[in-house]
Amino acid sequence: QLQLVESGGGLVQPGRSLTLSCAASGRSLNMYAIGWFRQAPGKEREGISCIASSDGSIYYADAVKGRFTISRDSAENTVNLQMNDMKPEDTAVYYCAAGTRYCSTYVQPKAYEYHVWGQGTQVTVSS
Repeated sequence: QLQLVESGGGLVQPGRSLTLSCAASGRSLNMYAIGWFRQAPGKEREGISCIASSDGSIYYADAVKGRFTISRDSAENTVNLQMNDMKPEDTAVYYCAAGTRYCSTYVQPKAYEYHVWGQGTQVTVSS
């Protein structure tokens, strides 16, 4: 049974960087599309990035495009989210999730498409 655990969250100043890691146990993450979602207080959970299991297709939401990078580390069975030039509006709980739907470069991932979730990690961007 696949289980996911996020790590790497914390407090970071605006303009700095942070890397989140989504570690899997039970199965290889290469079998799944992996999405990163975030939920700020009072807001809905939004899909900000995903990476396909097959052809490596990647999606980024406009809010993070050019600043965030998603990548797989097959040796470590993790999917990482490198976050650069962070902004206060990036403050949220970040979740990774695994699903079997295709991750398209042009379509925002939806939470209902992903069926295995991590517990989330808090990211706070503040000076």
